Amino acid sequence: MPDMPAYTPPNVWTWNKDHGGRFANINRPIAGPTHDKELPVGRHPLQLYSLATPNGVKVTVMLEELLALGHGGAEYDAWLIRISEGEQFGSGFVAVNPNSKIPALLDRSGPEPIRVFESGAILLYLAEKFGAFLPSDGGERAECLSWLFWQMGSAPFLGGGFGHFYAYAPTKIEYAIDRYAMEAKRQLDVLDRRLAESAYLAGDEYTIADMAVWPWYGTLAKGQLYDAGEFLQVQGYTHVLRWTDQIAQRAAVKRGRMVNRTWGRPDSQLHERHHADDFHTRTQAMLAEQG
Repeated sequence: MPDMPAYTPPNVWTWNKDHGGRFANINRPIAGPTHDKELPVGRHPLQLYSLATPNGVKVTVMLEELLALGHGGAEYDAWLIRISEGEQFGSGFVAVNPNSKIPALLDRSGPEPIRVFESGAILLYLAEKFGAFLPSDGGERAECLSWLFWQMGSAPFLGGGFGHFYAYAPTKIEYAIDRYAMEAKRQLDVLDRRLAESAYLAGDEYTIADMAVWPWYGTLAKGQLYDAGEFLQVQGYTHVLRWTDQIAQRAAVKRGRMVNRTWGRPDSQLHERHHADDFHTRTQAMLAEQG
């Protein structure tokens, strides 16, 4: 790459806000709160603080799936956390998730509130709490958990790696984009080969492994993530596409992906969710606005 200037790392790295790209206003090399702000609390057992990014969608889909199975204890309030405005650095949010990332869950169903953070941990916590979407058989359970943790380990290469350098970095760096595009395609191939063998990632049954992987790789396979479908030639991953479309048709998935969403078509957004009727109320309001 002859046009790329040479870079020699300094002996000691220093933080330069001007080099952060699109998310420079919320990225920093230290943890902890930046301001005092308590979190709101609704009337349901589960309080979710989130945004409809792929990691947030995992949890709202899980909660809607649990409710669809009749688990009334999975009723939840979903509060919007606007990460672009730094709301994840409020003191209340940091108390629930010291890592200042969405989603964060507070389970108030017992005598003492229980905090759960990191999306994979929340899925596993809810699956064990309600006895759903996690196989009990040793082999199938191991397969499910393996794919769940595969997603947790792989997605940073897709998001912070490929997504950042392809879509958000202030300077397009050929080496970085090539490196992470190669990894993104390798990951899609891993999934495609697995889904050629079985209907879902853990086998014949839909599990938290699918809920974890689908919001990232399903949207990528449909060309809806980073606008990179043509670049990555996603149409070639036919088994991933079959699985993606199958999951997208689930009613609970359709509801879950709307929650805490603030972009896209107005009828795809439900900024906060405090009751099951909120979906119906939102639809009625949209119809009224349309005349």
